Amino acid sequence: MKKSAIAAVALAVVAIIGFVALTMGDAKALNVNDVGNDPASFKGTITITGIMGGISQQDPSIFGIMDIKELQCKTQNCNKLFIPIKYQGQSPKIGDEVKVTGSFTRLPDGFLFAAQQVKVVRNHKIGG
Repeated sequence: MKKSAIAAVALAVVAIIGFVALTMGDAKALNVNDVGNDPASFKGTITITGIMGGISQQDPSIFGIMDIKELQCKTQNCNKLFIPIKYQGQSPKIGDEVKVTGSFTRLPDGFLFAAQQVKVVRNHKIGG
């Protein structure tokens, strides 16, 4: 009986550790509008959700993401805020909703988000 109690406690501890490890790895992603106006206030590794809206013509490893809410704006005078993402892997496609994990880097003319991971969630048909 004593061995079964120890085994039950050990199993419970393993289950709790597994649950904590899984939930910590799935931190809430921020939206582009949450971070875009003050990127300097976000230190360390964060995850941002946005829509891929374009690729830099000067550097194909840089693409821009906009807030998901910007998909609702159908007029030409929308003030879309884009965050430049630098990623060494394959760039997502226009309209891909992505979760990018990384950190902001200060450049002479602003900020760049250096992504360590880019995950495509789904594609929103935009731009034709």
